[in-house]
Amino acid sequence: MVDAAGASSRGLDGGVHDPETDLDEIDDDLDDYVDPDPELRQPPTLAWRRRTAIEMVISGALGLLASFVLSIDALKLAADPNATLSCSINQVINCGTVALRPEAHILGEFFPNAFLGIAAESVVITIAVAMIGGVIFPRWYMLTAQAIYTIGLAFAWYLFGVSYFVIHALCPWCLLITATTTLVWAGLTRINVREGAIDLGVGARRFVANGNDWFVTVAVLVFMVAAILLRYGSQLIA
Repeated sequence: MVDAAGASSRGLDGGVHDPETDLDEIDDDLDDYVDPDPELRQPPTLAWRRRTAIEMVISGALGLLASFVLSIDALKLAADPNATLSCSINQVINCGTVALRPEAHILGEFFPNAFLGIAAESVVITIAVAMIGGVIFPRWYMLTAQAIYTIGLAFAWYLFGVSYFVIHALCPWCLLITATTTLVWAGLTRINVREGAIDLGVGARRFVANGNDWFVTVAVLVFMVAAILLRYGSQLIA
């Protein structure tokens, strides 16, 4: 019995094992699996920021293109209100009908909303390109950008609502701006939440860090497309 007990404290090589040493080694192994930043207080990796910034650049560039086209169309209509625009296809898909409405010139007859889009998209593209290069902006700057772009998002969806419920006509370039503004806002919000500029708690930081907010963004855009199809259906191509 003594020999059996002694054998239990010895390894196969005959060496004696110290139970406390074994426990220390196990603790060290467990420490290797402990999350060093459980509340995600540390900044995200540059690769993570770049992925979101690239998405913002692409979306912002598409929005900028749409704003340029709408600006040119606004100048054409200013010169000739009866001008036929390339995106005026039928009664439903009709940029001219939308562009001649007062809502398309919220700051006055000679200042189309597209000019605001050019300014906003240029700024957000600059911010995103800087982030791709590794620039980290101060918290006040990112919160200011968030506030301004939130107003832009609300304005874009307001104009969509006017087209959908009041004008009963849609402008393809305007729809593109609504979609890209939603994507840029989502990207900007994702970064601000993950980096703690907008502190909504560890749950929100982990939510965006894992990319789950993408499901929400896609759901919003799918809702917009579904609403258009349900309301107009075959009229879109009639």
